[in-house]
Amino acid sequence: MGRHALAMLTMAMVVTGCTRAVEPEAYGNVEATEVVVSPDAAGQLTRLAVEEGQLLTAGTVVGEVDPSALELQRTQVQAQRTATQSRVGEVDRQVEALEAQREAAQAQREAAVAQRGALASQLDIARRVHNRTTRLFAEQAATAQQVDQAERDQRVLEDQIRAQDQQIEAQAQIVTAAIAQVDAARAQRQTAITQIASVDAQVAQVDDRIRRSQVLNPTDGTVLATYARAGEMVQPGQPLYRIADLRTVDVRAYITEPQLSSIRIGQPARVTVDAGSTRRVLTGTLSWIAARAEFAPTPIQTRDERADLVYAIKIRVANPEGLLKVGAPVDVEFGQ
Repeated sequence: MGRHALAMLTMAMVVTGCTRAVEPEAYGNVEATEVVVSPDAAGQLTRLAVEEGQLLTAGTVVGEVDPSALELQRTQVQAQRTATQSRVGEVDRQVEALEAQREAAQAQREAAVAQRGALASQLDIARRVHNRTTRLFAEQAATAQQVDQAERDQRVLEDQIRAQDQQIEAQAQIVTAAIAQVDAARAQRQTAITQIASVDAQVAQVDDRIRRSQVLNPTDGTVLATYARAGEMVQPGQPLYRIADLRTVDVRAYITEPQLSSIRIGQPARVTVDAGSTRRVLTGTLSWIAARAEFAPTPIQTRDERADLVYAIKIRVANPEGLLKVGAPVDVEFGQ
C-alpha cells in the first residue's frame, strides 16, 4: 500500500471515530402506574364522560349506572319506616293510657285496703260491745234485744269486711292485668324500635348502592383508553377506562452485571427520547435495582448483547410536559 493510500485510510478512521454516536448505557421503555376503573354496580351505563387524553382529577364523578330501581326501593323502604314509626307513636299513647288505668286501679285498691282497715277497727269495737252486752245479759243488766242488736252489728261488719276483701282481690287482679298489658305494649314498642333500626340499615344499604352507582375517578391522571360507552349494560369489575398519572413516570431499563458496580439508588440519570425531529433529554433518579438477574427480554438491547442475564432497574422521571409516553423507547445514561 502506498504512503498516500495509508494516509487516506488513517484519515477515514479518524473521521469515522469522531462522528460515531456515543452508545447509551442502557435502553428502556416508559412505564406508569395505570389504574383500570370499573363500576361497582350492575345495570345500564347512563353516562360516561371520559375521552382518551382527557385530564381528570381524583373524586370526579365521570359516569353513572342507572339508579332508578334503587331509588324506587329506597322510597318503599322509607314508606315502611314511616309506617313503623307511626306504630311506635300509637304504642306510646297506648302505654300512657294503660299506665293511667294501672295507677287508677292501684289507687282504688289502696283505698279499699284503707277502708278495710277502718272496718276492721269497727269490727273490733263491735265484738267487744257484743261480748260486754252478753255478760250484762247474763247478769240481767241488759235485754235480749240489746244482745241481738250487738250481734247483728258484729255480723254486718264481718260481712262488709269479707266483701271488702273480695273487692281488694278483684282490684289486685285488675292492677296485675294492667301491668301485664303495659309490659306487652312496651314489648310491642321495642319490637317496633327494632324494626325501625332494621329499616334504617336497609335504607343505609340502598343509599350506599345508590352512591356506588356513580363512577368516581380514583386518581389524578390522563385517560389512556376507554372500553365502554353510555347506554351499554355493565357489570361490577368490567373495565370502563384506563388512567395513569403521567406527571411522573418510571423508565424500566436493563443493565448487565458489570454495570452494577457503577450505579446506586438515588443516582441521577439522563433519559433521552425522540420529540418530533429532535431529541430531548430529561433528568431522572435511579429508584430501584432488581435483586435478581433475569434473562434479557427479547426487545431489550444492552451494551453487551452477548450477556444472557440482565438486571432490571427503574428510573423515576418528572414529566411535566408530557414528553414521555407510556411504552415509548428511551435511551439511558447515568450521571456521577
